[in-house]
Amino acid sequence: MTIRTILVDDEPLAIQGLRLRLERHEDVEIVETCSNGREAIRSIKTHKPDLVFLDIQMPGFDGFSVIQGLMEVEPPLFVFVTAYSDHAIRAFQAQATDYLMKPVEEQRLADTLERIRQRLAERRGVEEVGRLKEVLAEVAPESMDVDGVEDAHSSNRYEKLINIKDRGQIFRVDVDTIEKIDAAGDYMCIYTGDNTLILRETMKDLEKRLDPRRFQRVHRSTIVNLDLVRQVKPHTNGECFLVLDSGSQVKVSRSYRDVVARFVH
Repeated sequence: MTIRTILVDDEPLAIQGLRLRLERHEDVEIVETCSNGREAIRSIKTHKPDLVFLDIQMPGFDGFSVIQGLMEVEPPLFVFVTAYSDHAIRAFQAQATDYLMKPVEEQRLADTLERIRQRLAERRGVEEVGRLKEVLAEVAPESMDVDGVEDAHSSNRYEKLINIKDRGQIFRVDVDTIEKIDAAGDYMCIYTGDNTLILRETMKDLEKRLDPRRFQRVHRSTIVNLDLVRQVKPHTNGECFLVLDSGSQVKVSRSYRDVVARFVH
């Protein structure tokens, strides 16, 4: 899988340095470089890349303006590259996949590219399922009524393993072992019953990677693996607690009480 990439920065040395680091990754193909925001918008619309490394502070159109200028097209994945850490929160609010500080560290870049590969695999998987459905609808429309076939293909869209870099190590976590996930700002606390790991990712993005038939929000900042719920304990004001395999309890807020209905039918 080739990652078609555009580099955007008004500093030639910054582009040169990033290009040299990216050359070590054989699946990254740099299709063009741009020195300002207006060039970037034209180039992205023309080349339709998979990934854009985007400087934030540039004369004229800054990095955020570039993203705003692409609202009417299918956007690529964006990684912001900047010398200023105070833009981090706004970068993630703009749905950036990651945020790199200059000068870019090689290991940090490698970690970012691994996340990009995962995201692109998910996106292409969804596209393949869509094309398959179109073909089936044309050549065998009766097959579209078989729930089992659709469910099988749908389940392939979601992660089976999640790579989590925590405390200087990379953990490969089987999603079947995840009991619950708590949001803590831009970080997720992943609980597997006997371990707790920290993942840098938004709740919204992580939800897209997990099968919603199993992983559901039961609170604004909590996701639970429904397969690992062992008991439902009613509470006051329409709330309740879910008791998980490990014995831990999670409160279900009234806004998410429809989740509990799955267990009381």
